[in-house]
Amino acid sequence: MSAAHSTQPKVSEREARRVAEAAREQDWRKPSFAKELFLGRFRLDLIHPHPLPAAEDARRGEAFLARLRDFCETEVDAARIEREARIPDEVIAGLKELGCLGMKIDTRYGGLGLTQVYYNKALALAASASPAIGALLSAHQSIGVPQPLKIFGTQEQKDTYLPRCARTDISAFLLTEPDVGSDPARLATTAVPDGDAYVLDGVKLWTTNGVVADLLVVMARVPTSEGHPGGITAFVVETASDGVTVENRNAFMGLRGLENGVTRFHRVRVPAANRIGPEGAGLKIALTTLNTGRLSLPATCAGAGKWCLKIAREWSGAREQWGKPVAYHEAVGAKISFIAATTFALEAVLDLSSQMADEDRNDIRIEAALAKLYGSEMAWLMADELVQIRGGRGYETAESLRARGERAVPAEQILRDLRINRIFEGSTEIMHLLIAREAVDAHLKVAGDLIDPDKTLSDKARAGAAAGAFYARWLPKLVAGAGQLPRSYAEFHPAGHADLSGHLRFVERSARRLARSTFYGMSRWQGRMETKQGFLGRIVDIGAELFAMSAACVRAELLRATEDHGREAYQLADAFCRQARIRVDELFGRLWTNTDDLDRRVVKGVLAGTYTWLEQGIVDPSGDGPWIADATPGPSTRENVHRPLR
Repeated sequence: MSAAHSTQPKVSEREARRVAEAAREQDWRKPSFAKELFLGRFRLDLIHPHPLPAAEDARRGEAFLARLRDFCETEVDAARIEREARIPDEVIAGLKELGCLGMKIDTRYGGLGLTQVYYNKALALAASASPAIGALLSAHQSIGVPQPLKIFGTQEQKDTYLPRCARTDISAFLLTEPDVGSDPARLATTAVPDGDAYVLDGVKLWTTNGVVADLLVVMARVPTSEGHPGGITAFVVETASDGVTVENRNAFMGLRGLENGVTRFHRVRVPAANRIGPEGAGLKIALTTLNTGRLSLPATCAGAGKWCLKIAREWSGAREQWGKPVAYHEAVGAKISFIAATTFALEAVLDLSSQMADEDRNDIRIEAALAKLYGSEMAWLMADELVQIRGGRGYETAESLRARGERAVPAEQILRDLRINRIFEGSTEIMHLLIAREAVDAHLKVAGDLIDPDKTLSDKARAGAAAGAFYARWLPKLVAGAGQLPRSYAEFHPAGHADLSGHLRFVERSARRLARSTFYGMSRWQGRMETKQGFLGRIVDIGAELFAMSAACVRAELLRATEDHGREAYQLADAFCRQARIRVDELFGRLWTNTDDLDRRVVKGVLAGTYTWLEQGIVDPSGDGPWIADATPGPSTRENVHRPLR
C-alpha cells in the first residue's frame, strides 16, 4: 500500500453512505416546489406569481451594481489577468474598497447586506469582467467563513470574524483532500483535543482562495474520546497560524487567475472557541452552507450565457457567407436560438431560486442543486456552440486575434473557464445522486425499511403496512391532472402573445409521469436502485428541465405583467420550452432503452485488462509519479507560497 493511502481511514461502502446520510437535513419543514415536482405534484402556486424583492433592497442592489459595473469597466483588465494568471493586487484592493467582500454580510458587521438576488447579479457582472474575480468573491462569501458563521456561528464568532471578512480578510473553504473528494467518510485530516484547543494535522487539496486567504473554514475529524463525541467538525483557522503552509499554487486549464493551492497543517493549535457548531456537525454545516452557496455558480453561468449571446449576435450579423449573414443559415441560426432561449431560462431559474432563498418561505435545497447542475451543463453547451459559430476564430486565442488586427474575443477562454463549473461544489455525477436522494426521500421514509438489509422482519412488516397505505393514496393521484384539461393555466396565453399554457400542461403531465417512472424503478430494483446511477441521473435531468420550463414561463409572465419586454420574453420562453420538451421526451425514452447494463460489462473488461490491445500504437506523454500525491501528516518540507493581500 502506498504512503498516500496509508493514513486514510478504512471505510466500507455502507459506512460511507451512513456518514453521508447523517449529514443530510432529515426534515422538510417548508414546502419545496422541486420536491413536489418529483412526487408528481405540480405546485405552480409555490412560484407564481413570481416573488419580487422589496423596493429598498432593489434600490440598494441596483446602486451597488452601478458602482461595480463602473469599476469592472475601468479597473479590470481581463486580458492581463489571463496573461499573468493572477488578479493584480490593486484590483483586489479596489474590490475590497468597493465592499465586494461583504456583499452578503449584514450591515451591522460592516457588510453591504445585499439580498441573494443582487449578490448573484453582482457575481454575474464581476465574472463577466473576469471569471477569476467571480470565483474569488464567490468562494469567499458563498462557502468561505461568512456563510457558515451566518447560519451556525456564535454571536462572539460573528462579532470577531464577520467585520474582518466584510472589508479586509479573504476566506476559503477546505474540505477536499488528495484522496478524498465526494466521500467525506474517508477524511484524514485530524483535530485532536488538547486542553482548550484542538491540534490539526493533515493536507487539503484545491483550496480555492487558499493561496491568498487570511481565514479558513477547515473540516477535520475529531477522534472520539471522553467528553468528545468526535466526528467531522468545522473550524475557523487563521492562515497565519504556526504550522499552516501553502505548499503549492495550482494551475488549471481555465480560471488562470484562480488562487487555488495545497494547504498543509502540522500541529496547528486552534482554540476551541473557533469550532463552528458541535463536534460531528461539520458535514451538515458544509451541506447546509451549500444549499444557497451553490447559487453562485449558476449566477456566473447565466452571465456567461448573456456574453455568448452578445458575441453570437454581433459576429453572426457581421460575418457573411453565400450572400447573407451566417445567422440566417439555419445550421447557425439554430445554435443562436438555443443560446438565446437557454440564457433566458438560466436567468429565470437563478432569479426564481434566489428570490425564494431571500423570502425563506420555501425549502430550496433541491432548487439550488438543480440550478447548479442545469446551469453548469447548459452554460458549457452554450460556450461550445459559440466557439462553433465563430469557427476558426473561436478556437484562436484573444491575444492572437488582437495581434493580427481583429477583435480580441476570448471565446476559447470562456469554454475553458466554464468547464470547471461541472465539477466545482459537487460534480454533475454527484449532483445527480444528491438530488436523486432528495427526490426519493418521501419513498424512503415510508418504504426504506423494506429494502434495508439491517432491519428485522417486524420492522419490514411495519414498513410494508405504511408503504401500502401511502401508495394507496398517492398512486391514484398520478393518473390524471390539470395537464389534461385544455384550458388549464389559461393566464399564460394572453392575447397577442405566444401560448405558454400548453407548456405548463406538459410540465404537469410530465411531473406525474416522472413520479410514476421513479416508482416503477423502485419497484423493479428495490435495494439495488441506488446502483442504477444512469437511471437516477436521467430522472434528475428530466426534473431539471421541468423546473427550468416552469421558471421560464413564470418569468415571462412577470415581465409581461410589468410591461418590460413581455412579448419578447414570451417568445423566448416558448422557444426554450419547445427545445426542452424534445430533450424531456428523449430522456423519458432513455429511462428504459439504454446501454447501462452493457456499459457495466465493458467497464469490467476495461479494468480487467481485456481491451489493453486497443491502447497499442500510441505513446503516453504523462510524466512519472503517483496517481495521488502523498498526504502523510507531518512538517512541511516546501516553501510557503501563502501571499496575504493587505
